[in-house]
Amino acid sequence: MEIERKIFWTDEAVNWLEKIYKYISLDNPIAASHVVDNIYQKAQILKQYSEIGYIYKNDQDGKIRILLYGHYRIAYLIKPESIDILGVFHGALQIENYI
Repeated sequence: MEIERKIFWTDEAVNWLEKIYKYISLDNPIAASHVVDNIYQKAQILKQYSEIGYIYKNDQDGKIRILLYGHYRIAYLIKPESIDILGVFHGALQIENYI
Protein backbone atom coordinates (compact mmCIF):
# COMPACT_ATOMS: atom_id res chain seq x y z
CA MET A 1 0.00 0.00 0.00
CA GLU A 2 1.32 3.41 -0.91
CA ILE A 3 1.69 6.34 1.45
CA GLU A 4 -0.79 9.17 1.09
CA ARG A 5 0.81 12.14 -0.64
CA LYS A 6 -0.24 15.76 -0.85
CA ILE A 7 -1.12 17.12 -4.27
CA PHE A 8 0.24 20.47 -5.42
CA TRP A 9 -0.96 22.18 -8.59
CA THR A 10 1.82 24.16 -10.26
CA ASP A 11 1.04 27.60 -11.64
CA GLU A 12 1.42 26.11 -15.12
CA ALA A 13 -1.18 23.43 -14.37
CA VAL A 14 -3.61 26.03 -13.02
CA ASN A 15 -3.10 28.09 -16.18
CA TRP A 16 -3.93 25.04 -18.30
CA LEU A 17 -7.14 24.44 -16.32
CA GLU A 18 -8.12 28.08 -16.81
CA LYS A 19 -7.51 27.79 -20.56
CA ILE A 20 -9.59 24.62 -20.74
CA TYR A 21 -12.40 26.33 -18.85
CA LYS A 22 -12.32 29.46 -21.02
CA TYR A 23 -12.32 27.46 -24.26
CA ILE A 24 -15.23 25.20 -23.31
CA SER A 25 -17.20 28.01 -21.67
CA LEU A 26 -17.41 29.86 -24.98
CA ASP A 27 -20.06 27.30 -25.90
CA ASN A 28 -21.18 25.97 -22.54
CA PRO A 29 -20.10 27.41 -19.16
CA ILE A 30 -21.82 24.63 -17.23
CA ALA A 31 -19.97 21.94 -19.18
CA ALA A 32 -16.72 23.87 -18.69
CA SER A 33 -17.16 23.81 -14.91
CA HIS A 34 -18.04 20.13 -15.05
CA VAL A 35 -14.91 19.23 -17.06
CA VAL A 36 -12.54 21.23 -14.85
CA ASP A 37 -14.10 19.86 -11.66
CA ASN A 38 -13.82 16.30 -12.97
CA ILE A 39 -10.18 16.78 -13.96
CA TYR A 40 -9.48 18.03 -10.43
CA GLN A 41 -11.35 15.09 -8.88
CA LYS A 42 -9.58 12.57 -11.12
CA ALA A 43 -6.22 13.89 -9.89
CA GLN A 44 -7.23 13.26 -6.28
CA ILE A 45 -6.73 9.53 -6.80
CA LEU A 46 -3.00 10.28 -6.95
CA LYS A 47 -2.97 10.95 -3.21
CA GLN A 48 -3.09 7.22 -2.55
CA TYR A 49 -2.18 5.68 -5.91
CA SER A 50 0.59 7.84 -7.29
CA GLU A 51 1.81 5.26 -9.78
CA ILE A 52 -1.58 4.69 -11.43
CA GLY A 53 -0.65 6.79 -14.46
CA TYR A 54 1.61 5.53 -17.19
CA ILE A 55 5.27 6.56 -17.29
CA TYR A 56 5.97 9.53 -19.54
CA LYS A 57 8.15 8.15 -22.33
CA ASN A 58 10.68 11.00 -22.27
CA ASP A 59 11.40 10.71 -18.53
CA GLN A 60 14.19 8.24 -17.93
CA ASP A 61 13.67 8.26 -14.16
CA GLY A 62 9.99 7.31 -14.44
CA LYS A 63 8.96 10.00 -11.99
CA ILE A 64 6.82 11.91 -14.49
CA ARG A 65 3.61 10.10 -15.26
CA ILE A 66 0.43 10.72 -17.20
CA LEU A 67 -3.08 10.14 -15.86
CA LEU A 68 -5.87 10.10 -18.41
CA TYR A 69 -9.23 11.80 -18.10
CA GLY A 70 -11.37 11.76 -21.23
CA HIS A 71 -9.55 13.72 -23.94
CA TYR A 72 -7.09 15.15 -21.41
CA ARG A 73 -3.75 14.03 -20.03
CA ILE A 74 -2.80 15.07 -16.51
CA ALA A 75 1.00 15.20 -16.27
CA TYR A 76 2.44 14.84 -12.79
CA LEU A 77 5.73 14.43 -10.97
CA ILE A 78 6.06 11.93 -8.14
CA LYS A 79 8.05 13.20 -5.16
CA PRO A 80 8.72 11.32 -1.90
CA GLU A 81 5.88 12.96 0.01
CA SER A 82 3.92 14.82 -2.65
CA ILE A 83 2.65 14.93 -6.22
CA ASP A 84 3.17 18.00 -8.40
CA ILE A 85 0.60 18.39 -11.17
CA LEU A 86 2.65 19.79 -14.05
CA GLY A 87 -0.09 20.42 -16.59
CA VAL A 88 -3.34 19.27 -18.14
CA PHE A 89 -3.10 18.74 -21.87
CA HIS A 90 -5.67 17.96 -24.52
CA GLY A 91 -4.88 14.72 -26.33
CA ALA A 92 -4.37 16.60 -29.62
CA LEU A 93 -1.44 18.59 -28.22
CA GLN A 94 2.16 17.48 -28.56
CA ILE A 95 2.85 17.12 -24.86
CA GLU A 96 6.61 17.00 -25.56
CA ASN A 97 6.49 20.72 -26.35
CA TYR A 98 5.35 21.52 -22.82
CA ILE A 99 7.06 19.11 -20.45
